[in-house]
Amino acid sequence: MLFTKEGSCKAVAVQSPASEEEWCRRIETCGSDERGAKALGFRLLACGFGLLAAESVDTVTQEELLEEVEKLNNDPQVHAILVQLPLPSQIDEAAILKKIAVEKDADGFSALNIGNLCLRGGDPPLAVPCTPAGCIELLKRYDIPISGKDCVVLGRSNIVGMPVAHLLQAENGTVTVCHSRTQNMAEKVGRADIVIAAIGKTEFVQGEWLKPGAVVIDVGINSKEDATRKRGYRLVGDCDYESCSRVASAITPVPGGVGPMTIAMLMKNTVNLARFSIGLPPLPLGSA
Repeated sequence: MLFTKEGSCKAVAVQSPASEEEWCRRIETCGSDERGAKALGFRLLACGFGLLAAESVDTVTQEELLEEVEKLNNDPQVHAILVQLPLPSQIDEAAILKKIAVEKDADGFSALNIGNLCLRGGDPPLAVPCTPAGCIELLKRYDIPISGKDCVVLGRSNIVGMPVAHLLQAENGTVTVCHSRTQNMAEKVGRADIVIAAIGKTEFVQGEWLKPGAVVIDVGINSKEDATRKRGYRLVGDCDYESCSRVASAITPVPGGVGPMTIAMLMKNTVNLARFSIGLPPLPLGSA
């Protein structure tokens, strides 16, 4: 147990030693010097959350981890569970993720949450995938209209591309999803009022592709060699920031753009799951 604190909301993070690098990448986008899961823990605690971090060792068995998740599912003091991937090689990650109760799914990736996200007029998801939610939150907070706008999403992953496309459609945007097999991608990007880049290619989108005044949200986080940096590299996005920023009316930086929003939406999901546990409605995107 790394952190314990009484609070009105309680989140649980389960991680393996191998997953600490991914935590570092997430936290690095927030400009933090703290490392690993502890950095996120400090942020949760600073916001008044209770946090119980269960660190799994490389020798943990699948049965032991499933048993731990079940205990957390049954603990009324725990409102949200997050499993940070990757887990040790002997663990079936899909089985662990499926074990998380939907009412405690902090990441919003359960089949029921994703299904409700995609349905029109049905029940709202209990939690929305954090990075896609952060993209929509940014647009709403900066009063950037989505309704009626041409939106291009680069990438079709289950984590970002597909959920953010559905969220944009829910806001009445006209959405085109581009991917590795898309032809004439620059032409399609050039028609977009809003571009969300999550294709995983270093500085892929060029400023000359953009419609003047387009809004660009860069979800990518890639390492680029840089001999001037102590660690020998720097973080860049899927867009060439220098050229794109000269054309776009608004653009998110990397790091420091979507990364902090992902963490903020994880916290918002935790609050909404706690609200659900006592019969309160969720806080919608764009609300305090």
